[in-house]
Amino acid sequence: MAQAIRRGDRRALAKAITLIESTRADHRLEADTLLDTLMPDTCQSLRIGISGVPGVGKSTFIETLGLHLIAQGHRIAVLAVDPSSTLSGGSILGDKTRMERLSVNNAAFIRPTPTSGTLGGVAEHTREALLLCEAAGFDVVIVETVGVGQSETAVAGMTDLFVLLQLPNAGDDLQAIKRGVMERADLVVINKADLDADAATRAMANISGVPVMPASALTGDGIAAVWAAVQAQAERRRADGTFDKRRRDQALAWMWDIIGARLTADFKRHPAVQSALPALQDDVIHARTAPTVAARSLLDLFEKS
Repeated sequence: MAQAIRRGDRRALAKAITLIESTRADHRLEADTLLDTLMPDTCQSLRIGISGVPGVGKSTFIETLGLHLIAQGHRIAVLAVDPSSTLSGGSILGDKTRMERLSVNNAAFIRPTPTSGTLGGVAEHTREALLLCEAAGFDVVIVETVGVGQSETAVAGMTDLFVLLQLPNAGDDLQAIKRGVMERADLVVINKADLDADAATRAMANISGVPVMPASALTGDGIAAVWAAVQAQAERRRADGTFDKRRRDQALAWMWDIIGARLTADFKRHPAVQSALPALQDDVIHARTAPTVAARSLLDLFEKS
């Protein structure tokens, strides 16, 4: 599988991503071995995170940008994350169908993935899928988040540049997301600027502290300028060393995230914790015990053994 991925085999890449997304323990071991084998072939792409409110045109923007990059000789991978239902757990996974022209291009690979309860606008194994795409020779990897708004900051922790799309008539909505996702944006693009040029100009005037530019994914206007701005930022960061530092910090943060997730899972499965948990939960619910006291009691049981 590793050899096929190195050759750019898209079917092998799809199977590998399915493998890393599996919850089976034996599949997890195989996935870890595959990732370790391919690590020397990773880290050669430009990683771009793209977010924005629902309806801003993320899929259309990515398709237009992707086709523009392919015309310049690039190979594009898109990891599109779709929200999962909190009731059924299902997900539509419709982003690929909205990128009809890009999805049939041999220089592109599109993988829709459900969030499956993972917060932050990305899926649990997005970072691993990103590495597999790099090993397959895709030199630009785009991560499209679910589009829920202020909390979508996780993508900034796994990409080189974070692009936030906004509507021309955002108005108060733009102000509402200035804390959180806006603070993590490296570039703001006012998409659908062709619908209302005056509103787009006003929206740009309301944004400070981050580069902002208009574009229209439908007509293609401004797309080349957006890519030029992305490249310019990446080159500046490579020159001053912040590009590599960001990659190193992200890799260490990812390692600690995995440790935290594993410890949490081990904690919940611990026999002593499972035995004491029902009574302590009942005490917390009925205000007989403070949540902090209950948490410390459970942690003590876990740590003693």
